[in-house]
Amino acid sequence: MNGVLIPHTPIAVDFWSLRRAGPARLFFLSHMHSDHTVGLSSTWARPLYCSPVSAFLLHRHLQVSKRWIRALEVGESHVLPLDEMGRETMTVTLMDANHCPGSVMFLFEGYFGTILYTGDFRYTPSMLREPALSVGKQIHTLYLDNTNCNPALDLPSRQEAAQQIVELIRKHPQHDVKIGLYSLGKEALLERLALEFQTWVVLSPRRLELVQLLGLADVFTAEEKAGRIQAVSHTDICPSAMLRWNRARPTIAILPTSRQVHSAHPDIHVVPYSDHSSYSELRAFVRALRPCQVLPIVRRQPCRAYFQDSLGPGPPAPSVPDSVRQCMSASCSQPSALRLLERKLRRPRTQGVVFESPEDKADRWHAGRDSKKAKSQNLPGNPERQPSLHPVRTRKQLFPEPCSQEREGAVPPSGSQEMGAELAAPVGLSVHVRSPGEEPGAGPRWVPRGGSDGSAASGNLPGCRGRDSPRSPSSEAAPLPAPELSGLALKYLLTPLNFFQARFSARGFDQQVEKYHKSLL
Repeated sequence: MNGVLIPHTPIAVDFWSLRRAGPARLFFLSHMHSDHTVGLSSTWARPLYCSPVSAFLLHRHLQVSKRWIRALEVGESHVLPLDEMGRETMTVTLMDANHCPGSVMFLFEGYFGTILYTGDFRYTPSMLREPALSVGKQIHTLYLDNTNCNPALDLPSRQEAAQQIVELIRKHPQHDVKIGLYSLGKEALLERLALEFQTWVVLSPRRLELVQLLGLADVFTAEEKAGRIQAVSHTDICPSAMLRWNRARPTIAILPTSRQVHSAHPDIHVVPYSDHSSYSELRAFVRALRPCQVLPIVRRQPCRAYFQDSLGPGPPAPSVPDSVRQCMSASCSQPSALRLLERKLRRPRTQGVVFESPEDKADRWHAGRDSKKAKSQNLPGNPERQPSLHPVRTRKQLFPEPCSQEREGAVPPSGSQEMGAELAAPVGLSVHVRSPGEEPGAGPRWVPRGGSDGSAASGNLPGCRGRDSPRSPSSEAAPLPAPELSGLALKYLLTPLNFFQARFSARGFDQQVEKYHKSLL
């Protein structure tokens, strides 16, 4: 990101990270190229100062609310407050940067001295005749566009590079021409080519809207195939596209840029047409201004050593007024709405259904199995493993016992007593589940509720009998006949627990129940 926080001031230029902005409260935009708008989006909610053209593009393309955009006229000086009460002010002057539509340089003047921020710019001698620079002001700090600050890189002027493009097109009179550009910039070059060759220049609808705003000659259209020159994205210039275009018509492509581009097709031509100042132009600009210090905008390319012989005396250390210091401290200490939103979004939230991993589920299953095994081994009077009572619990939910309260109050049997469970069955049947001490072949038994004749016993609730009470001979009845086993749930209740074997499906258990009851017939 090519942006800067100016030290000892609340000023930020092309810097849109509020999390790192610290004391900044005045934000300035030099132009609308993407490397200078990183972090700027429709959620921006701070006052932002820029040129009128950038203000239009900012709202149109990035959907920044007009509520926060402050358009400042180019070539005029504007007074802005530096604190909440307006005790301390500064003057900012916008000057054309000769880079792309809406691009400007900022001249800041205040308690911090005089600071010139060029942004991306292409130097011309006419810049030194700007009223803000022609009165012999001492520039204390110069933030310089050092994109092409390389003595080994010899660039022609834009007029010379434009002439190279004209001559190249003349050599291909029967060819269509594709000009690879960024989304913004070099509109003046397209206008010159249209007037030179008397043809329409085909643009995208978005770019056409921009050139109509700039007041250029009426030589642009969005109608396909209306002219032989077409502006396309620089990323569209590639060998595969050249093959496709040449199948329809003979076509050449031109990339007007100072960047090092490897041409992988004979019909792709790179021309050093640049919107950034060349090394010789930067030297002339710094020599004319004689600033106290030069700071590079592109920080990965240091350039101070190239201008040591053109610098003035060292800049004075600025003294920050108390009102401005308090305002800057408040900006640092009070969390902005964006910071509060970021903190809220960082809180862990459960989204949707959370499934446990198979490993965790297996570990929990083994732990539960070991716990049940330990409990079964500690049962009094029976050192062997006891059968699970889960089927009995399930049965109690399906068939509620009328005498459950009495049964819960009964004294548990001792080890020498017969262990059994009395299950209430429908149709007046009382089912006895075999205890582990009984013979395996005993099978389920049933007794009528009440006396041996099937009538209910007087003075007792039907079907209620103490566990320790002796059984009558009539209670030792034969197995239930198959026609009376009308429900699968009842068959489950009448099946001994030790008959079941481990299976992984409900159908497997059903088959075991059916097999058991068929063997009784």
